Amino acid sequence: MVRTIRFHELGGPEVLRIEDVPVRSPGPGEVRIRVDAIGLNRAEVNFRRGSYFDQPALPAGLGTEAAGEVLEVGPGVDRWQPGDAVSVVPAFSQNDYPVYAEQAVVPVAALLARPPGMDAVAGAAIWMPYVTVYGMVAEVVRVRPGDHVVITAASNSIGMAALQVVRQLGAVPIATTPAAGQRDALLAAGAAEVLVHAELTEPGAVATAIRAATGGHGADLVLDAVGGPLVEQLVRACAPGATVIVHGGLSGEPTPLPAGRYAPVWLRRYTVFEVTGDPAALRRAEHFVRAGLATGAFAPIIDRVFDFDDVAAAHRYIDSDERAPGKPVLRVHPTP
Repeated sequence: MVRTIRFHELGGPEVLRIEDVPVRSPGPGEVRIRVDAIGLNRAEVNFRRGSYFDQPALPAGLGTEAAGEVLEVGPGVDRWQPGDAVSVVPAFSQNDYPVYAEQAVVPVAALLARPPGMDAVAGAAIWMPYVTVYGMVAEVVRVRPGDHVVITAASNSIGMAALQVVRQLGAVPIATTPAAGQRDALLAAGAAEVLVHAELTEPGAVATAIRAATGGHGADLVLDAVGGPLVEQLVRACAPGATVIVHGGLSGEPTPLPAGRYAPVWLRRYTVFEVTGDPAALRRAEHFVRAGLATGAFAPIIDRVFDFDDVAAAHRYIDSDERAPGKPVLRVHPTP
């Protein structure tokens, strides 16, 4: 029996319970790990509410991103051995392999070796943001030096990773954020310019500000975590032939196909599963991230670390306006 975070009904953080649940032995293509730290994402908040694209099968567990140590391998697994320090990347349904627990069974296809010297907290925070960004800027499109790349909601973990990646590729990152309090942190993280939505309230002001930030050229690529009506302005702000990739839905509103006359722009949805579900693409992403870590170009930015017992407070924090830039992490065991 291991302590496991589950919920028996949809709702707010108060529905989360810590329960003693049996953990099974791993089957073919699976391993059992000791979970030392868990990367927290808004996907889990939405899953708990029932507003995620994957609906929970109650009682449900949570989580797809973690770091820990292999305890047991299933039949036919020869890549991993007990004692290996690993990270788990999102590559499965939370219904099938939840990781909000002291131990978890996960598929080997979702495992990556932790870089030497990286602790579990960083190991739970590093892969999902950088792999997500890699997929957009290297698999979906190819970012070129000098491209103007707009990154919305740039203070979340994917946005902070995107600032580093875009800079490393020689492009110009332009960050957007809801409030001015994030401006200094985003500039320090590499943004060439920060646009604050609270200061851009007039109709069309976001598109106008993006065009001004690009010297009138327009955005070559937009990485949008917000969705909803904002997408119309993002499309309006683009240069001909640009791409707008909607990889999140923070607005909680439908994202309509923009109407009217615009420069030709490619608008598409994207999730990290496009990379993590493709072994060849995940291998390329892993090499890309490891190279950035080795040179110091990439460094995970940890927002706050919560203890396992404080999971409800962690979920309230994820959904609040108090968040600082970076990734919140849930610590399960003392970080080895």
